[in-house]
Order: sequence, then C-alpha cells, then structure tokens
Amino acid sequence: MKKILFLFAGLIIISCDTEVKKDYVTFSGTITNKNSDSIVISNKEMKYRKVLSVSDDGSFSDTLKVKDGFYSFYDGGEATKLFLKNGYDLNMTLNTEEFDETIVYEGNGAENNNYIAEEALIKEKLLDFDIDEMTANDLDVKLDEISKQLIEFLDKQKTLDTMVVNNSRKSVEGTIKSYKGYLGDLIALRTNLPKGSPSPTFSNYENHAGGTTSLEDLKGKYVYIDVWATWCGPCKAEIPHLKKVEADYHDKNIEFVSVSIDRPKDHEKWIAMVTDKELGGVQLFSDNNWESKFVKDYYIKGIPRFILIDPDGNIVTPDAPRPSNDKLREMLDELI
Repeated sequence: MKKILFLFAGLIIISCDTEVKKDYVTFSGTITNKNSDSIVISNKEMKYRKVLSVSDDGSFSDTLKVKDGFYSFYDGGEATKLFLKNGYDLNMTLNTEEFDETIVYEGNGAENNNYIAEEALIKEKLLDFDIDEMTANDLDVKLDEISKQLIEFLDKQKTLDTMVVNNSRKSVEGTIKSYKGYLGDLIALRTNLPKGSPSPTFSNYENHAGGTTSLEDLKGKYVYIDVWATWCGPCKAEIPHLKKVEADYHDKNIEFVSVSIDRPKDHEKWIAMVTDKELGGVQLFSDNNWESKFVKDYYIKGIPRFILIDPDGNIVTPDAPRPSNDKLREMLDELI
C-alpha cells in the first residue's frame, strides 16, 4: 500500500513540474496615441492574417495560433516586424509619436523581439550617411564597416532563437547588397552624368498623340522626363502631383515628358491608361522597356525616375525631385 501511495505521489510531482506548452501565442500590449482601433498581424508567405481590436485606452490582447516565424505588426500608420512562436506570452508597449524608438517587449519571447526592434534602429542610424563626396570605393569601405558592426552586434547576443540569428545574418547581407546597388548607381550618376554634360538621347519613341518623338525634337525647352510604367504603384501615385506641376508651369519654357517602359504586351494597357487618366504632357512608349538604351544610359533600375534636361540638351540633374516633392518647384523656379 505504501508503494502505491509513493508512486501516486511521484506521478503528481511529475505532472506538476511538466509544463504543457500552449499551441498559441498570447499577445497583448498598450499603444499610446493609437493610430486606429485595430492591429493587423500578418505573414503573406504563410497566408496568415488576424485583426486585433484596440480599446479606447490603447490596450489590446488576443491569442494567435501561428507557425514559428516572422510576422508584420501594422497599427494603421506604421509597421514593425515580430518573431512569434506558439507558447510565447508577449507584451508590447509603444508610442506612435516615436514609433520605432519606443517599442519595448516583456514576457516570454521578449528577448528575440527586443533584439529585432533594436537592430532596426541601429541599421537606420548606421545607414543614414551622405554620399555627396564619396567615390564607389569609399562606398564599399563604408558599407563593409557597417556590415561588420551589425554582425558584431548580432554576435553579442547569446540566447537568441536560431531562426532569429539566421534571419538577421541574411537581412544584413541583403540590406548591404541593396544599398551598395542603389547608392552605387547614384554615385555612378553623379560621376558619369554630371550637371552640364550632354544628356543620353532617345529616338523615334511612339507618341500617344500620333507619330514619333525624339529627345532632339524638344531642344529649346527644359525637359522634365518621367520614366514610369502602368504596373508601377509609386509611379501612379505621382500622377496627380505631376498634373498639378504641369498646370502651374504650362506657360513656362518647359516640356513635361512621360516615357513608359511597359513591355510590348502591355502596349494597349498604356494606351488605355493615358486616355482614361487624361494624362497630359508628351506621352511616349520606349522602344525596349528596361533594355532601352536611354534607360540603361541613365542607370535606371527602379521607377519612377525623373530627369531634368536644359534647352541645349545638357543634364541639369539625372535624378530630379519627384512632382510630390516641393524641391522640384524650387528647382524650376530658379531655372525658368
């Protein structure tokens, strides 16, 4: 009988010491100066999306049944990255007036997510530098040093989840590669296409109004060129601003030219959009989309891109401000 009692007592002790892992995440927090009445947690790759309600006082709490991995937290104004694993009991606080700077996590899962938030701030600070006086070699040295600092910061963390560590290493590599390509192109623009040098040209681009147009046809006026495509969201977002600038400078010595780099199969879509949106200025269709010589000569790898050329066909700037940027009007007012 004593043996049975001891065995029963032992089973009770074992069961008390064994924690049953939750198959969900408990996620709560408080948002100061909330942007909306809800939060969206999502992961496109995993086809996961859940909306969490935010109370009047900015608090929220819910459970999330997830696959281990990275998710987006969006509060209606800004977003940040989360690392979630079932079993986490995570509490978050933030103030939207200084969104990234005020994110703090507590509870199970806090260490990994605090690291992610801090790493984002460090990246932002390190990558905020001026390239005006840099050569391509200077840029390589600078970005290599930044990469080293980010990896050193990661290596100091000894208890992060392996998924977080691996993702961070890939993220550093991807970020540095992306910046090297983008900033390298800007340096190449400044070096190879300086202000006052002859502009690369295009010839016989199809004109939506009929016939063809070459850059040479536009000499005698300033030419503000918008390189865009019908599928490009940021390009389309600039259309209302471009229309307003065109209207405000319609009696000035400047021609507004939009060059579509849509693929040939989207030619009809281009025709329809120019008509439906009542796009003004000179609407042209490039001869070979991304592979057009004009596009490659201007090192265009992302759109929209805006270019300003003077009446003699020389470059004012190979990377002009967007129509939505007040600096464009300041530039035009000084020139025209």
